[in-house]
Amino acid sequence: MERKRILEGLKRLAGAGPAGPGEALADLYASDAEWRGAHPLNEMRGTAAIAERVWAPLLQAFPDLERRDTIFVGGSYQGRDYIAALGHYCGTFERDWLGIPATGGAIFLRYGEVHELRGGQIVQSNCLWDVLDLIRQAGFWPVAPSLGVEGMWPGPITCDGIVLAPQDPAQGAASIAQTLAMHATLGAYDDEAKEGRDGLLNMPQKQHWHPKMMWYGPSGIGTARGLAGFVDCHQLPFRTAFPNRKGGGQWDEIASLKAEHGGGHYIRIGDGPYSVTGGWPSVFARHAGGGFMGLPPTGRAVTMRVMDFYLHDEGLIRENWVPLDILDLLLQMGVDVLGRLQEQLGLRP
Repeated sequence: MERKRILEGLKRLAGAGPAGPGEALADLYASDAEWRGAHPLNEMRGTAAIAERVWAPLLQAFPDLERRDTIFVGGSYQGRDYIAALGHYCGTFERDWLGIPATGGAIFLRYGEVHELRGGQIVQSNCLWDVLDLIRQAGFWPVAPSLGVEGMWPGPITCDGIVLAPQDPAQGAASIAQTLAMHATLGAYDDEAKEGRDGLLNMPQKQHWHPKMMWYGPSGIGTARGLAGFVDCHQLPFRTAFPNRKGGGQWDEIASLKAEHGGGHYIRIGDGPYSVTGGWPSVFARHAGGGFMGLPPTGRAVTMRVMDFYLHDEGLIRENWVPLDILDLLLQMGVDVLGRLQEQLGLRP
């Protein structure tokens, strides 16, 4: 019942339209709730700020907005209760939003969201909305071509992503355990051994991925099919650019960043055949190699706001959806995507 109430409340908020978000927001959120979202929205606190900076502009730009969830799961981690959701906001793009020109047509804003609940209210929201994908739909592309396929993310192949009823706790525990075991293989892999594509294809991660796995990356990286597609379209260029993110002496070099931001996973949950992890940020790295999103190495220390949603099917990880704040990451690497858009529009010299 609690999950259904939150789901319905989130749909009412998205569909508030010209009436504004006030009542729907107040029903869902604690008055001093924290809201953390993708760049350029970033961080704020309190329902007044959330209404003014997030929802009022969004509802003005998309007056017929509606929320379409494909995954809706929940669980507890370190004594905190969470709802995690994946899907698309759908609406008619009638007014400019974040400097992105309105198209007058239908548009889909992809989201990954994790909401912390306390006493039946949301006390923290983490909302990675894919702004770059919205720019793409508006007809602009201010970054290098994606290696993967761009487009809408489909829902789970099992068609059971909206989980409102209690699931088998043992299955949920097994789901998150498998995810963390796969993560452990990634953490143990030595990028500086320079084994290239074959090394990534043959290392122990292959024990956890389904032969027909799908990896859904954010706009700018794109979607890949199979382990080979994942390695070619994302993993190899990513690990070349950000090698040994916790080793090779780099951890000491960026320790001050971690001290400043905190970070690490704030959520690790398993709910039936689904698992979710996420951090704000969850990755600390030095941009030491070239090739990622067509960029040369900058040598800069960066952080990454990331979520991972997993479907476990036939004993393996079948699908992985990865909301990642690409605009925030690129800004740290010296690329202002929204600034480039303004240049394309002739609004910046």
